[in-house]
Amino acid sequence: MMVYVNGDSRECADNSPVADLLADLGLAGKKIAVELNHEILPFTDYAKQTLKAGDRLEIVHAIGGGQDDSFILAGKAYQSRLLVGTGKYKDLEETRLAIEASGAQIVTVAIRRTNIGQNPGEPNLLDVISPDKYTILPNTAGCYSADDAVRTCRLARELLGGHNLVKLEVLADQKTLFPDVAETYLAAEKLVRDGFDVMVYTNDDPIAAKRLEAIGCVAVMPLAAPIGSGLGVRNPYNILTIVENAKVPILVDAGVGTASDAAIAMELGCDGVLMNTAIADAKNPILMASAMRKGIEAGREAFLAGRMPRRRFASASSPIDGLII
Repeated sequence: MMVYVNGDSRECADNSPVADLLADLGLAGKKIAVELNHEILPFTDYAKQTLKAGDRLEIVHAIGGGQDDSFILAGKAYQSRLLVGTGKYKDLEETRLAIEASGAQIVTVAIRRTNIGQNPGEPNLLDVISPDKYTILPNTAGCYSADDAVRTCRLARELLGGHNLVKLEVLADQKTLFPDVAETYLAAEKLVRDGFDVMVYTNDDPIAAKRLEAIGCVAVMPLAAPIGSGLGVRNPYNILTIVENAKVPILVDAGVGTASDAAIAMELGCDGVLMNTAIADAKNPILMASAMRKGIEAGREAFLAGRMPRRRFASASSPIDGLII
């Protein structure tokens, strides 16, 4: 049967215990934390907890200097769960400084709006965000049909020398910038057949998310709120449902406004957050990029830690049993 470990598929025997899988991975006896289907699995249960087809495990290793909490995207591990865009900055130098402050490893570029070599003689974004340092993620911002989006991705692959990782977005109209989900399905199907690794922007709709996963997208990116709105996560329960049922990485895309919004998305169990306007439109974009980095890290740690249960009434922090009266 097939299970998923840190986003990668892996075969194992039917009803095998988690302990056997950990042994196969060379992790027996090592300091690790295991999350099974978005719930922390106590180490005392490794031997008795059996696996079922489709189970999703996240395994975090304790190492000197911190924890390795990477996530896997199209076969590559990334330590930073913050993805950033390159639009709306005042100049390329501010772009460079903000991206550095964010700690991002994946940087998305609007092919139809940004020069990455297709316009010789103009400032080239790749001069400040080197493909040797960052994973460049071409996106189809500004496309309003499946055909336009597919052509844009093919252009990006030529410009970047066979680069297959792309962010697909097909917009419905200029006022809302909501996705045209029907056209998105068509574009995703064509791009997957064409060998692209597709990260796809969509509504916060669990049904749409599962269909895009079934099409073969390597990551699904539901919106938190309309693009550029800064409203934060408007429908956390839909995002939670998407995360709970996904077998590919889920990254919130669009609508984040400040660091607490990013933390909320991560506390829901999202694998990452992509943002642009929230940083670029801040009064101090470089400082906001740093804040977003910390918000992502705090939200992820809180998710892994497991929050306390919500209670209707007070619960004393200090126990009263055994008090001398």
